[in-house]
Amino acid sequence: MDLTIRLLGMPSIERGGQPLRPPRGRKAWAVLAYLLLTDRQVSRQNLAELLFGEADDPLGALRWTLAELRRAIGVAEAFRGDPVSAGLDGAVIDIDIVSLTQHDPFALLQLCGDLLEGLSIDGCPVFESWLVVERYRLSAEIEARLRQTAVGLIAEGRVEDAVIFASRAVARNVLDEGNHELLVRCLAAAGDEAGALRQVAVCEDTLRRELGVEASSALRAAARWRDASTELPVSGRSEVQSLLEAGRAAVAAGAVEAGLDCLQRAVVKAASCDDTGLHGRSLVALGGALVHGVRGRDGEGSIILHESIRVASSASDDHAVMTACRELGSVEVQAGRRPTATAWLERATALADRDESRASILGVQGMNVSDMGHYAEAFRFLHESVELAERCGDARQQAWSLSILARAHLLREEHSQAADAVNRSLELAQEQRWLAFLPWPRALKAELDLRNGHEDTVAVDIEQAWALSCQLGDPCWEGMTARVLGLLSARRGDYPSATAWLEEAHRRCSAVTDRYQWVRAYVLDAMIEVAWSRHDHSHATELVDSLASVAARCEMREFVVRAHLHRWRLGDPGALAAGRLLATDVDNPALHRALDAPREFIDRYPNEFDHGQKDEHQ
Repeated sequence: MDLTIRLLGMPSIERGGQPLRPPRGRKAWAVLAYLLLTDRQVSRQNLAELLFGEADDPLGALRWTLAELRRAIGVAEAFRGDPVSAGLDGAVIDIDIVSLTQHDPFALLQLCGDLLEGLSIDGCPVFESWLVVERYRLSAEIEARLRQTAVGLIAEGRVEDAVIFASRAVARNVLDEGNHELLVRCLAAAGDEAGALRQVAVCEDTLRRELGVEASSALRAAARWRDASTELPVSGRSEVQSLLEAGRAAVAAGAVEAGLDCLQRAVVKAASCDDTGLHGRSLVALGGALVHGVRGRDGEGSIILHESIRVASSASDDHAVMTACRELGSVEVQAGRRPTATAWLERATALADRDESRASILGVQGMNVSDMGHYAEAFRFLHESVELAERCGDARQQAWSLSILARAHLLREEHSQAADAVNRSLELAQEQRWLAFLPWPRALKAELDLRNGHEDTVAVDIEQAWALSCQLGDPCWEGMTARVLGLLSARRGDYPSATAWLEEAHRRCSAVTDRYQWVRAYVLDAMIEVAWSRHDHSHATELVDSLASVAARCEMREFVVRAHLHRWRLGDPGALAAGRLLATDVDNPALHRALDAPREFIDRYPNEFDHGQKDEHQ
């Protein structure tokens, strides 16, 4: 077709490399973008209501716009039918390049700007809401692929190219400390220590000025990063195997630093052995320990896991490659980078040949799609994970997958099913004496009990979970348990205490660069409820903006919709219709009930926490 359509930055159309006269009217670009990006068929009636509802003849205005698009593009059969079909097979569309860059990652460097940059459509609030969400989503996907490419290049030793991609990731999202950390790491690996330290200073000033926060210790640590495999090696397979076993055991027992020391030495020594399989397994173990054992070191762990894939692949060690892909998928899930997470998990699935491997991958896949609000798919993944884990005797995997299953039922207000899953998860975790995991299911059970009115038992249980979370030093668990303590205070009518606990929850769960974004959004959602209950609508509006941003960037569609419900409650009349449009792909009956009966949503929140204070706070 020799046709190129650019929707990122200032939109344009080219044929044979030559620009074509653009279609007349801003709404032509809006129609084009919506048809190319929406995942579902769009009827003419719905498209007309979305963009031409204020016209005397909405369907006529749509027909004129579609004809104008056909004229501009020069394809007579395009944009026909009902539902409308784009009919642009064979055209090169820049938004498609984003998902194809695994074949040519340097194509990413051609993508500049945001979706339909500078374009706004007055009088179409539902479309404007959709456009904002898609801008965040596409920008985040490009950023994720830039990061992944940079990590892969540094693992291959192509550090100069890695610097280019990491720099682009920083430029696309300058407020993400993790992007700066990656760039610092690339500069350090390239031998540019001065440049790495300058970037540290730039990041520190930016975060302080724009967000009022200090950078984490991981940022400066990245400037001192060196590839462990470049150290002077000492041979000895038996010694490497002993170090591997000792390192894994230490990490599992909670002696993380001692375990990391053993694993780092194993990697160094394995590099000198004529055994690439052993070297690959050592790298996988070290990368996995950094990702799971030490908060704030996912960036370093990801680079090592990328290297482990290269080494293990050369040894045809599919199990090691599978494990590394699963770990990288887990990193991307927590960061909310959905396309890259899905790609890693699909690659891991293709290599999995054991029940325990499949169970662990399915658990991460279930977590990923659950975060996105695709609960039916999550249930399928998680139930299969639990069954496989039970079959192979992996009680910890059972407990983990059951906890994610319980969370999904809790969000859907299926309380009996949630209770069954979380109680089974807790029982297994206690049998295994898995202290490092216990705060998570305890927080979920406490919230479920709170919703069912069991305040007294909740208070004791959640305070114990909070204390254990602090002992473990896990920001995710700290955020979840502090959140429930905030909800408990709200239920008792102590809103100053509720606010303090929720602010602490947000501070804790946001304290590291490799934060679990779903927990952050969950905490923000509760903070909005309490701010509303205190009639602090200005603060509530700021929090809604933060929730909407992180939810859109991380494709957490349910939280995007909840942000719109909050906006409607705060006085935005168009937010409800936008929320209904964006909720189409969210498989949560409770959310749809709130959209169908929003007045009940107002009456219920925050008063499910404090029915007795209803008159006082309205």
